[in-house]
Amino acid sequence: MYEGFSREERLIGKENVEKLNKSKVAVFGIGGVGSFVVEGLARAGIGKFLLVDNDTVDITNINRQIHANITTIGKNKVDVMKERILNINPQAEVDISTEFFMPGSKLVDNSLDYIVDAIDTVTGKIELVCRANELNIPIISAMGTGNKLDPTKFEVADIYKTSVCPLAKVMRKELRSRGIQKLKVVYSKEEPIKPNDGDYKTPASISFVPSVAGLIIAGEVIKDVINGWGNLSKMV
Repeated sequence: MYEGFSREERLIGKENVEKLNKSKVAVFGIGGVGSFVVEGLARAGIGKFLLVDNDTVDITNINRQIHANITTIGKNKVDVMKERILNINPQAEVDISTEFFMPGSKLVDNSLDYIVDAIDTVTGKIELVCRANELNIPIISAMGTGNKLDPTKFEVADIYKTSVCPLAKVMRKELRSRGIQKLKVVYSKEEPIKPNDGDYKTPASISFVPSVAGLIIAGEVIKDVINGWGNLSKMV
């Protein structure tokens, strides 16, 4: 076993550390939420990754995305995050894609044990949930984290039990129309704050909100894998 996870083994046991190492998790969207999901998963010992994001690091990402600093501006987010994973766990296997995920994508297949949706677009989120549902791959979805200041307002719930969050409202309607009966999400019960510059198209953000959502999601993935949820037949 990689010695970097020795203290974790004392907490969850060798068998569960091995489960995590054998699991492949896809994270779609490596931004404010997704980058912290990946960080949490890598440090918890997930051994295989698929990272999907078509964006590059921008100076405006520095306030909330863990891969963003003055040395990474202009680089592909998936490239920077892959390097970060391998600096945490040199034994990890990391696949990357700069594809803009939309209907028709071939990225979702049965090689995945778990999917994290940290995508910004509703179209992409809906397609990802539907594909996961078709293949019976467990998925957790991030709802809106912009225009918020209170990280203690995040909750883990089924999409149909959410409230307040505008994105969750849209997702409920779209998923219901497609016959999707359930979806685990992380959402905030905090009312969105209006940006003081009047720009409502670009959400305002702060360091400690999307990061908390991302680490909550990482924790849910780890617990689900350990408890045997998902496509874990390959873990033999």
